[in-house]
Amino acid sequence: MPRPFWKGYLKLSLVTCPVAMTPATTDSAKVRFHTLSRKTGRRVESRYVDAETGKTVEPDDTAKAYAAGESEMVILDDDDLDTVALETTRTIDIEMFVPRTDIAWVWFDQPHYLVPDDPVGEEAFAVIREAMTATNMVGIARLVLYRRERAVLLEPRAAGIVLWTLRFGEEVRPPEFDDIPKSKPDAEPLKLVKKLIAERTRDWTPELVSDPVQDRLLALIAAEKKGKPAKAAKPEPEPEPETGGNVVNIMDALRKSLSQEKGKGKKS
Repeated sequence: MPRPFWKGYLKLSLVTCPVAMTPATTDSAKVRFHTLSRKTGRRVESRYVDAETGKTVEPDDTAKAYAAGESEMVILDDDDLDTVALETTRTIDIEMFVPRTDIAWVWFDQPHYLVPDDPVGEEAFAVIREAMTATNMVGIARLVLYRRERAVLLEPRAAGIVLWTLRFGEEVRPPEFDDIPKSKPDAEPLKLVKKLIAERTRDWTPELVSDPVQDRLLALIAAEKKGKPAKAAKPEPEPEPETGGNVVNIMDALRKSLSQEKGKGKKS
């Protein structure tokens, strides 16, 4: 189990318990590349450079600034930023509860696992978790994570709690579905699509979202490491799909699709 990257307290009114948090996702398995000098084979460093003089600027001499106009910059130092920061960074104080079904998926940002961090606080943790489960509610709080104050959502899951950071209001655009005509499809093609869905229904496993490009990259790196270049040919571009211009074409395409799916089932 990965080590917790955050420890603090979960608080609901006067009920408090120590908790630990770990990210629910990881990108440690991703293939990462370094930038090298092709001539020397040594790594290339990134440096700050003054845009006008071209001279190197040391990290200690840099400052954060906000563009207030085309030629006006407002510089803020660390003390300025501290004045607007959340006072507590170690307490998840549940401010309110909302129905889980009221929050659309688009607001969810990064998931984390929240667990009790002390046997003494397990009962308080369990009471908060089970009460949310019984009422189908999720908790809303605020917390400093990744150097920013964020709204977070607490959702009970099995014996723990999933803590989601939520996107800020200005980050979520309204849905652009109003221009789509709300037509009701005919019964016959709808029936065939339902059959097609049934043919393609599988039990969920993580392998369904594997990364074939990553696998090919690792094979390529292994071959290069052994001195055996494995330059695979570029995949052929996919042909443009045929679009049905009317109901007859759609029905024909659906029947052919179902026939192909049944053929795949017999082979497997």
